[in-house]
Amino acid sequence: MNGESYVPRAGAVVVFYHPDAACVERANRLAATMHCVVVDNTPSVRKASELGLSATVEYLPNGENVGIATAINQGVEALIREGFDTAILFDQDSEPPASLLTELPMVIAQSNETGDRVALVGPAYDDPRLRGTAPFVRFKWWRLERIVPEGNQPIDVDFLISSGSCINLRWWSNIGPMDDALFIDFVDLEWCARAKRKGFRVLGLPWVRMSHELGGEPVRVFGRPYPMHGPLRHYYQFRNVIALMKRPSIPIAWKTTELVKLPVRVVIYCFFPDRRKEHLAMVWRGLCDGWRGRLGAYRQPCQKR
Repeated sequence: MNGESYVPRAGAVVVFYHPDAACVERANRLAATMHCVVVDNTPSVRKASELGLSATVEYLPNGENVGIATAINQGVEALIREGFDTAILFDQDSEPPASLLTELPMVIAQSNETGDRVALVGPAYDDPRLRGTAPFVRFKWWRLERIVPEGNQPIDVDFLISSGSCINLRWWSNIGPMDDALFIDFVDLEWCARAKRKGFRVLGLPWVRMSHELGGEPVRVFGRPYPMHGPLRHYYQFRNVIALMKRPSIPIAWKTTELVKLPVRVVIYCFFPDRRKEHLAMVWRGLCDGWRGRLGAYRQPCQKR
C-alpha cells in the first residue's frame, strides 16, 4: 500500500451479559481508542452512567437476553449508520492488544483497495487452559485441518470465532446479518460458512494474537482439556449442531466432522460434570429441538413455542 492509502474507520461492538466492573472498565478503555458500541443483553434496564460506562460509549440496552447473534447485528447496524468501514467484535471479557485494533482493519483496507473480497479477518487465540495458542482450522472430511498460526501472511480459513474478529462492512449487506434464530453457539460458524459460500474470504492473521478463554472452565478427560459449560449452554450447542447439519447450505465436510465429534461430546458433557442428569436432559432437549427445527431462545417444555 502507498502512503496515500485509505485509513479505515474502525468501530467496536461489545456484547454485555451481567457485566462486572472489570467488563465495564475494558469497554471504557476500548472507547478511549475507537468508537465503541456496547449492546447489553442483561435482563434489566440500566443507564450507562449507572454501570459506570464512559459517556463516549454508545450504549444499547435490550432489557432481556436476545442472544449473541441479535446483539451483534444491533451493534453492527449502529456502526453502519455512523459510516464505519469495519466492526471489531468482542465478548465482554476480551482483552485485545493495541495491535489488533489497527492491524485487522488495515488488512481489510488493503483487500478493499486490491478488489479482494475479504469478509472477515481475525487473530490467533491464546488460551493457556487449552494447550496455549489455538490453531486455525479448515473443514476436511471427517476431521478438521489444524493450521499452526505462524508467519506474516494471512491464512485462508473456514471459520473464526466472533470475539476479536473484524467484519468488512462493505460486504455486510451481501452476506447478511448473523442468524438470530441460532441465538448463541455456532453463530459465527454459520456466518463464515455463508460468507465463503458467496465467494468471500475469511482470513486468520497469525502475527496478531489475543488472549481469550475458549469456552467455560475445562475438564480433563484422559489428560486432555475440554471446555465445559452449564446445562443451558449445552442445550444450545447440541440443538444448533443438529439444526445446522440439516441445512444444505452448510459444508458437508463440517457435517462429517461433527458426526464424529457428537457422540464424544455427549459422553464428556453429560457424564463428567456435576449435575449429570440436568446436563443429559438439556442435551437431549437440544438434540430433539434441533431435529424439529425449534430455534430461538430456549423455553421451558411446558411453554408454547
